[in-house]
Amino acid sequence: MDGEGTSTVTRIGIILGSTRPNRNGEQVAEWVHGIAAKRSDADYELVDLRDFPLPHLDEPVPPSMGQYQNDHTRAWAAKIASFDGFVIITPEYNHSTSGVLKNAIDYLYAEWNNKAVGFVSYGSVGGARAVEHLRLIAGELQMADVRQQVALSLMTEFENFSVFKPGDYNVPALTTLFDQVVAWSTALAPLRDRAHASV
Repeated sequence: MDGEGTSTVTRIGIILGSTRPNRNGEQVAEWVHGIAAKRSDADYELVDLRDFPLPHLDEPVPPSMGQYQNDHTRAWAAKIASFDGFVIITPEYNHSTSGVLKNAIDYLYAEWNNKAVGFVSYGSVGGARAVEHLRLIAGELQMADVRQQVALSLMTEFENFSVFKPGDYNVPALTTLFDQVVAWSTALAPLRDRAHASV
């Protein structure tokens, strides 16, 4: 569990950042999680934003960790706090990430701090512009965003823009992304320990 140091198993949350009907992201998330499940360097859990139906941000300015007014916020905060790092799967809508993912991110602050994050994106240009925005957001949240990215083009990785058929060349890129996220999540453990000790 986060904050307990490197002697415990590193936990990585794979966040599916779309809730639209017939979303392409669900296929991508299953692929990412399936590859993660074959690894032994961390515990990987798929987190679907559909399972955390957050209204438009209805908390005041984020207070200290755990001091939330609403049950839905507390449930979301507990889930995010349980991880040491993240792989975020994002679509690209209008040159940015999805509104539902940005809303979910904005609900919290301390629970994101001192954790690593990597990005798997999809869209007409591989979701590259969505990830550029998310990297800026990660910096503000005191997260370490890793260099590796998996960018999946709707033109080449999806049949008829809807059936996900990734090329095998994407697997080494995803493997490197996992390697980097786990390494940085482990390296940041002392900072998380220090933050928890000061609470």
